[in-house]
Amino acid sequence: MIRHKGFVKRVTGTSLIVSIVNKSACSSCHANGACSVADFQEKEIEIPYVGEKHVPGQVVTILFRESAGFKALFYGYIFPFLLVMLTLILVSVTTKNEALAGLSALGILAPYYITLYFFRQHLKKVFKFELEEIN
Repeated sequence: MIRHKGFVKRVTGTSLIVSIVNKSACSSCHANGACSVADFQEKEIEIPYVGEKHVPGQVVTILFRESAGFKALFYGYIFPFLLVMLTLILVSVTTKNEALAGLSALGILAPYYITLYFFRQHLKKVFKFELEEIN
């Protein structure tokens, strides 16, 4: 399980919006005063509301299965890379036009990510975040 500490930002009728702060690895070293603000990123995660009482500002721990993280890595990075390379090779070999091959390889990403966008409700069920309260 992957764990991140965060705090409840908003409570809606069906979900909780939890904010987590990602810090770069160098932000915890002795020279962290020299690092820029870009080393810190605040991210919001939507978690289905399970009927427990949560209030804004409450500290919680977000849990995410490591196996789901590998699946997200595959859908977000590995499969698009393979798709681009396959398209580049196929169009280059069939048309012998490098410009068309490059544009086609980049253009194949738009339908792929649009498809992911339309299946986002299904993906929310596949990539579940769980909540653990900190006492």
